[in-house]
Amino acid sequence: MLDKKYNILVAEDDKYLMKAFKDKLEREGFGVNIAVDGEQAILELKKEQPDLILLDLVMPIKNGFEVLEEIKLSDEYKNIPVIILSNLGQGSDIKKGLELGAVDYLIKSDFTIHSIVEKVKEHLVKKELKSMNYESRSRK
Repeated sequence: MLDKKYNILVAEDDKYLMKAFKDKLEREGFGVNIAVDGEQAILELKKEQPDLILLDLVMPIKNGFEVLEEIKLSDEYKNIPVIILSNLGQGSDIKKGLELGAVDYLIKSDFTIHSIVEKVKEHLVKKELKSMNYESRSRK
């Protein structure tokens, strides 16, 4: 279903995890940009708009909730799917992330890197289908 090269923005301050995500996503054929803090995530987003964002919540300068809120308040970026990938697993954090507009909330310890990449693919397919449905309705 994925018929083009998608770009993913990985916002993760843990250098080991960031490298692991980047390597796996690139091996799967994705273009990958990285950010090690929330402010850099916003700068990378503006430099090259990604097709999907993997967003850690606990990051320096701006946390992931602040980044997500900024993205979803922007007309230009609000339709980019954001998957939160965090160690914060409290119900209140999950609820807040989803209410702010994340399409998914993954607790790092519950997922392998392979399963995270599968979630990325799943949400890109959903985005593609949503776009195709929108385009077919707007032509009528």
